[in-house]
This record gives sequence, structure tokens and C-alpha cells, in this order.
Amino acid sequence: MATVVAFHAHPDDEVLMTGGTLAYAASEGHRVIVVTATDGNIGETTGEESVRMLELRASCAALGVHQVVHLGYADSGREEPMLPDPPGRIRFARADTEEAAEQLAKILRAERADVLLSYDANGGYGHRDHVKVHEVGRNASARASVALLLEATLPREPIVRALRLASRLGLCPRETAEAFRGAYTPRAAITHRVDTRRASRRRQAALAAHHSQVHGTGRLAPLMRFALRLPVAVFGLLLGREWYVEPGAAPAYGLRSSIFAEPLR
Repeated sequence: MATVVAFHAHPDDEVLMTGGTLAYAASEGHRVIVVTATDGNIGETTGEESVRMLELRASCAALGVHQVVHLGYADSGREEPMLPDPPGRIRFARADTEEAAEQLAKILRAERADVLLSYDANGGYGHRDHVKVHEVGRNASARASVALLLEATLPREPIVRALRLASRLGLCPRETAEAFRGAYTPRAAITHRVDTRRASRRRQAALAAHHSQVHGTGRLAPLMRFALRLPVAVFGLLLGREWYVEPGAAPAYGLRSSIFAEPLR
């Protein structure tokens, strides 16, 4: 059995970007670990885990994840200019890339990780913490000599079309749809597509665990609520794929390419 480490920026990213892959890996007997750079908290901490970290742990339990690790950074937010660092913590986007990468590399070495899941070069939709995950993930993978680095993404073209439809249906603001025109990865550059349909029930349960985000006022909250209302079979039909870019590998979008197609060891 292999060890799969998924490195994410914030609580809820684990299910939105890689939830099906993680659930599938766990169900196949692989050891699965989620590392989050931030706890999703913009402000000061109280000495207790944030609500979003508690939601992350519940989500990971639904997916079958074996361990959750927080690197200790604060959420960088989307404000311009970036907010000052909260007392005693550094916002992840300001963190020294080498230091953050060594923190992650220590985990990868200790766990003897076979696979690292990170983010594509755009950081998905461009959030500064997501771009930092890409930079830190690449660096840490090299430091720890991980056999397989896969950078989570979405095929840009169908996502833009889907968001434009969602905008017309009132499920997301028009500016959100337009902002994605340069996000994620052109489908011609994608190397791996993972069929996650059989993990749909667990993915919905994991998504529902992020109550503060599903029922909040964020840009994607209406889409999250819509996804949770879907019958499991329809959820799988619409959202039953996850995509990755393997740096240096030949693109293979459209093939039934999976990190589980061959033994990981």
C-alpha cells in the first residue's frame, strides 16, 4: 500500500479539489494524509482549534483520511493590500517558501510519501494562498524525492462554460465566471483524470461537514448548497471526475488515466 499526502491551502479545499481521489485511495487501503497550510482563520486565534479546522477534521473523517496536519500559517485572505499578520502567526502568502517547503518535506520524509497532491501553477483560481501551495509543493516534493507529484486542477474550458451557465441561473455572480477565464489549466495540458463517481456519497458528506462555508456568504456557497441537494447519482454524473497535472509528463486528457491504474509502489 502507498502513502498519499494531499497539501491544501484552506479547510474545504481538500474536498473541493481532491475529495474523490482521497476517498478512493483510502477505500483501496492506501494511507491518506491531509496537510493544510492554514486553518482558514483570518484573525487572531483563541488557543483552540478554529471552527474551520474542526470542519476539516469532520470532512476528512468522511473521506477516510488517516491524519490531518496544520502547518500553522494564517489565511492570507483576498483583501488588497494583504492584511497585517495576526499576533504570533504569519500569513501563508508571506511565508518564506524554503521554510514552508522544509516543514512539508519533513512530513513527506517521515511518512515515506509515495504521492504528493498539490495545486497547478495558477493555484487553481489564483488565490494567493493557492499559488503559494503550488510553489511550496514543488519545492517540498523535490526535497523529499517524492516519486509522484500531481497538481490538482480543473479543465479550464468546461469550467468557464459551466460557471457562465451557473451565473445565468443565479448560482454565482457574473464576475466569478469571468474571473475563471484564465484559471486552472487548459485541458490539453492535463495528464491525469480520476474517476471518482463511486466516492460521491462520501464527497457529499465531506462537503456538508464544512457548514460555515456551505451556509456562508462566500462566492461559491450557492454552488456548494446546490451540489449537496443533488441526488448522489446526479452528483457523480456532474462532479465525478478530478484532474491533475504531472510536471514533465505528456498530456493525456480524455484517457481513463488514473493514479490508481497501476500499483503505486
